[in-house]
Amino acid sequence: MIAVVALGSNQGDRANYLRNALNEIKNNSLLKVLKVSKIYQTMAVGGVAQAPFLNAIIEIEASMTPHELLKFLQAVEHKNFRDRNIKWGDRTLDLDLIACDELEIDTEDLILPHPLAHTRGFVLVPWAEIDPEAVLRNFGQIKMLLSKIDVSDVVALEDF
Repeated sequence: MIAVVALGSNQGDRANYLRNALNEIKNNSLLKVLKVSKIYQTMAVGGVAQAPFLNAIIEIEASMTPHELLKFLQAVEHKNFRDRNIKWGDRTLDLDLIACDELEIDTEDLILPHPLAHTRGFVLVPWAEIDPEAVLRNFGQIKMLLSKIDVSDVVALEDF
């Protein structure tokens, strides 16, 4: 299965948290990293005032189910001191499963494709960088989705 994962951090050494996550993913024998975007800085989205985020997108090949992948990503977040007390609050590490192949899943703990991805510049800009022809199931081609939203706050900073 090919999966798209969004990485984000807005607490502490943000770049280091993103690198830690990428290394954890690379070190999992059931996962193979195929593509990695640059690191972008973006303003926080949601109702809670927060510091800017660093974000990136990776594409991986996974030899596990989407639910198993989600559990692994949550374990990586936990290992990197993720606090889930405030919805959309500050976080050391946020790993979101955006899409897995063309799967549609709607369970209590996982919705695919990610229900907000089509509105998020911090997802779409780095995803378009690594896969300009990508399509988000039920929403359309990433390039078309980008033309519908303001991405002026999504700034490329550095290679991963």
